[in-house]
Amino acid sequence: MGHSGGAPHALACAALLPGRVRAVVAGSGLAPYDADGLDWFAGMTEGGAAEHRAAAQGRAAYEQYLATQEFDMEQFTPADQAALSGDWAWLARIAGQAIEGGMDGYIDDNLAFTRPWGFAVGQVAVPVLILHGGQDRIVPSAHGAWLAAHGRNAELWVSPDDGHVSVLGSCGVAALDWLVAQA
Repeated sequence: MGHSGGAPHALACAALLPGRVRAVVAGSGLAPYDADGLDWFAGMTEGGAAEHRAAAQGRAAYEQYLATQEFDMEQFTPADQAALSGDWAWLARIAGQAIEGGMDGYIDDNLAFTRPWGFAVGQVAVPVLILHGGQDRIVPSAHGAWLAAHGRNAELWVSPDDGHVSVLGSCGVAALDWLVAQA
């Protein structure tokens, strides 16, 4: 199971290690940057789209962008903000700890989102559950719909009132149950 930036990594494991992965849950994950027929930036906040556009220009442009811009908290819906101040507060704390030693990992992840993945979503032969919040402004649900439409054995769950993080609270346990049932 991978959420957000972890979703493409979970899909990569399934595509490239087919004998070791039985099923995948990809939550709130981006579609490939070159996803045919997808307006990749549609539905993102202005700040989120600008950040990804800077990453697409390369490391130097992205580092310059990060040095001059503040993080766009409007990317998080009110449901996300409630989740991050409640049951999912630990997630915000862990994310903060991840960048205490520097931004290199964060930068590398965001650069990777705008680069070729090294596999096609259609290579994933195991069952895939795509989990997405219908109000997600960080990774709009059109990305989840694209992933589901281009997967060989993919199922899409969209929780209409959820955002990027809140979807974990409303659907995360059911997604884990789905994953266990696939084994």
